[in-house]
Amino acid sequence: MNIRSAAVLLVFAAVGLPLMAADALPSRPKAGPVEIMHLKDVKPGMKGIAWTVFQGTEPEAVPIEIVGRLKNQNGPNQDIIVAKMLGKAKVTNVAGGMSGSPVYIDGKLVGAVALRMSTFSPDAVCGITPIELMLEINDLDKSRPDDARTPEKARSRNGAVSVPDGMLDYPVSAGPMPQPMMVPIEAPLMLSGFTDSALREFGPMFQQLGVNAVQGGAASDIQSNKPAPGWEHALNPGDSIAGVLVDGDMSVTGLGTVTYNDGKRVLGFGHSFFNLGPVDIPMSKGEVIMTLASSYQPSKMANATEIVGALHQDRFTGIMGVLGAESDMIPVTVKLRSLDDKEKLTHEKDFHFNVFVHQKWTPYLMMLTLYNSLSELNELADETTYRLSGKVELDGAGLSLSPISLSTMTASGEAPMPPPLAMAAWWGNMFNRLYLNNVNTPNVKRVNVTVDLLPERRVATIESAWVQEPEVRAGDSVPVKVFLRPYRGERIERDFTVKIPEGLAKGDHRIMLSDADTVNRMQNMAGMMNRYIDLPQTVSLLNQERSNNKLYVSLVESTPTAYFDDKTLPSLPASVLNVMQAGRASSRTVVTSPETATEQMALPFDSVVTGSYSLRIHVK
Repeated sequence: MNIRSAAVLLVFAAVGLPLMAADALPSRPKAGPVEIMHLKDVKPGMKGIAWTVFQGTEPEAVPIEIVGRLKNQNGPNQDIIVAKMLGKAKVTNVAGGMSGSPVYIDGKLVGAVALRMSTFSPDAVCGITPIELMLEINDLDKSRPDDARTPEKARSRNGAVSVPDGMLDYPVSAGPMPQPMMVPIEAPLMLSGFTDSALREFGPMFQQLGVNAVQGGAASDIQSNKPAPGWEHALNPGDSIAGVLVDGDMSVTGLGTVTYNDGKRVLGFGHSFFNLGPVDIPMSKGEVIMTLASSYQPSKMANATEIVGALHQDRFTGIMGVLGAESDMIPVTVKLRSLDDKEKLTHEKDFHFNVFVHQKWTPYLMMLTLYNSLSELNELADETTYRLSGKVELDGAGLSLSPISLSTMTASGEAPMPPPLAMAAWWGNMFNRLYLNNVNTPNVKRVNVTVDLLPERRVATIESAWVQEPEVRAGDSVPVKVFLRPYRGERIERDFTVKIPEGLAKGDHRIMLSDADTVNRMQNMAGMMNRYIDLPQTVSLLNQERSNNKLYVSLVESTPTAYFDDKTLPSLPASVLNVMQAGRASSRTVVTSPETATEQMALPFDSVVTGSYSLRIHVK
């Protein structure tokens, strides 16, 4: 090579070096203290970099150009920064799962990508929550927001979802609502191991809470709620972060992006998850499978991978988690057994999963997971009857609490609700009653439930009854015959004997034959009317609940009964009843009945028993 050629190469090299330096990719952000750019210093035309994961686990740099500020967009003194996302984001648009993507200008942290333009915007225009607002989360106490998004705040659009004790009962406005220009990026709620039927029934509720529920990434690889090794170096700014509501054989996880990590505490999303306030949700790393480009609903498809801590705050401007922290979850085992018409086992399947603990979300998630378990079976048919037995074990923490034993049957009938959904609603209601007592928060250790699938509709209605001799004496044993009409087949006849108590007063009385709802009604009403019923009383009421596959025989007297909390006080003198009613506060109401029904026996039927019938007797 001659000197002239060498000189030419040196010239090109000298020109090329500045170009390469200008185009060099910025280094990705790391955990640790970072200088922030205050909102007052952010000006239109500034250029910066956002970091988010498009595929895999490594965040990529996305050029950002500041457009301006929207004053009071999210409320008083809640300005947001409007910006355009360039580069790869121009193709994908502002996708679900980008919530929390950190934005830097001149190496200073500005905030988190948290909002986007309304549906069908052709430009990747985003709203940035200032980091100053997000850092306030660290200073918040245990107060709970009034506008937390919980299942009872929404209603299914098709009206098909029935949920525990008034959940979804609030009406939704029929009129059109004004559409904001900027809306929070929907945090994709990935449901793995769930059927189309489960998404169809429960998806509308999630949508009304601002969450896009989709079949997607799994958390089935998560086998423990303990932080995985290496958690100390997890969740750097720009990484994917997930809140785990359910994990195991089926999973529910909410995906977003990490905004800030000071080495211990992590901020993300730039908007709320459910705005629940103080929470205790397992926090995991995420792996993005792909980012779906769309002008309508772009979203990341991702897996939650391994637990690295716990989310402790879910606030309006973001979520806050602590690395290395551990969250309690409720281990649930669901055993499904298919039986033939001779009750012989033909198939068995077990599901194991964990549910996060929250007084309003836990009952709903229990309902969702049981319904999904029942919907996965090939044996499912319209005429199927479901027989459930379950046990809920509690840690009393100084209280004497026995396990809760639950039993019921569900079969198809005239109601439009399918039996699996009806059974799941009943199951969710039991947990709703347990968690919504106003005195103690339950500590559920584990849940075990067995559901038998029977290949026919087993429903029997009490049709009539007959007593051999209506004139009786105290101490007599009275033969009684009852007739039930099944869904199909011959009338069922059952004989039994009622023992008339020795001390029963002379006069007219009744032998009442009834279903479980009739016997439970007054006691359940008393429990609901007491606003301060505690956990032991709630457990006692649940354990006293009669099962609907039995016929209950009661002797009815014309003396008043008082129902108070979990206790039944029969045959009370009028003077005692007056004193009880006068001495109670309005929040602890005594429910009374003009009659006393003393349960004599429960006749088991392997069918759903409905209806009631009374026989009059006269004690001589």
